[in-house]
Amino acid sequence: MATKIEEKANLSAPLPHRMRPKTLKDFVGQQDILGKDKPLYNEIVSNKLKSVIFYGPVGCGKTSLAEVIANTCEANFERLSAVNASVKDVRAIVEQAEKGLQSQRKTILFLDEVHRFNKGQQDVLLPAVESGKIIFIGATTENPFFSINSPLISRSRLYIFKPLTVDDLSILLKRALNDKENGLGENKLKIEEKVLEKVAKAASGDARRALSLLEVLTEQAKSNEEALESILEEILKGPILTYDKKGDQHYDIISAFIKSMRGSDVDAALFWLAKMIESGEDPRFIARRMVIFSSEDIGNADPRALMVAVAAADAVEYVGLPEARINLSQAVIYLALAPKSNSAYKAIEAAIKDVKNFQDALVPKHLQSSGYFSAKKLGKGIGYKYPHSYPGAKVEQEYRPEKLKDRKYYKVIDQGIEKKLAERFKKDNKH
Repeated sequence: MATKIEEKANLSAPLPHRMRPKTLKDFVGQQDILGKDKPLYNEIVSNKLKSVIFYGPVGCGKTSLAEVIANTCEANFERLSAVNASVKDVRAIVEQAEKGLQSQRKTILFLDEVHRFNKGQQDVLLPAVESGKIIFIGATTENPFFSINSPLISRSRLYIFKPLTVDDLSILLKRALNDKENGLGENKLKIEEKVLEKVAKAASGDARRALSLLEVLTEQAKSNEEALESILEEILKGPILTYDKKGDQHYDIISAFIKSMRGSDVDAALFWLAKMIESGEDPRFIARRMVIFSSEDIGNADPRALMVAVAAADAVEYVGLPEARINLSQAVIYLALAPKSNSAYKAIEAAIKDVKNFQDALVPKHLQSSGYFSAKKLGKGIGYKYPHSYPGAKVEQEYRPEKLKDRKYYKVIDQGIEKKLAERFKKDNKH
């Protein structure tokens, strides 16, 4: 039973914290992974949870679901945040888990923001997860394939959380308005459906933001229900609320950043870069997106763009912020002003499509490996023409499966350095 001090502390906590769900019945959203016929739902209710990684934006329910699991599963539940936890903390929990197994009691370790652990710190978890000493729940807003060790991912099931829908958020808002114990029910404030819908839309899929906005709205409105809509409009005009840097704006700003570079607007790209840096965005995330951009949107129009982007990513690791902002700025300017071509992106996408559609396309006999004894008896490598034995190191022969010999993937774009490649390509392909 909670003490009076604990009850008082809970009442003074922010609304999003007070309204965290206690059971699966209370949990809203993520039906793709938490529907009653889904494996994760069944594992939780049957107390047979396996190690998992929850990946998704802030405010979509990752931590809330972990709290539900803590209340539901019959196990010792330990919480750590990778922001301030150490390897020593993890090892201490593993030791406790070993003792718990002696009494047939499992231990669940919830590690919030697991991407904040470096690769070495994550490695400490592996033996305990692999042996089953702990059931691991990792929550991350970062793409786990970039930020989490592959062995840890392979030993856990990955669940992708989506931003909550407007309908989901409306349910949470109404629940908070009516809840007299943990919510705003004692205020007896009536808010029209259209106002709640505006709050839900403004939250951009983030439950924490929606409930925080509702709390500010009710505090400022007091008993003036008629002015609620105009008060909400005023709140939304300025930065009244502070949100997690990995929340809704995280995706909007990185999108604007990429699109500004793609549109060759160097000043806009620099503005979005500055905004991300000042917001505390992980510079490694920014650098990774720039490396992808250099090949996806510039490619062979300027092959040096990839070198510049990779060099900037290396500088981020070697120098770190705040100085690395200069390296990032230099690279952004180069990428934004470089000639653009997406031919490399389109080419590989077209080739992948054919790989999926023609899975029976075999390697031609003359291209098959012949570097072992008796390969020729199997017909492998027979008829292959060695290009260096011909003028210009070029000779006509078929390099693709028979059924794909007429397929074209690379479509040249007359931009920058790719113009020269285009001339050679057109000459070689006689078109």
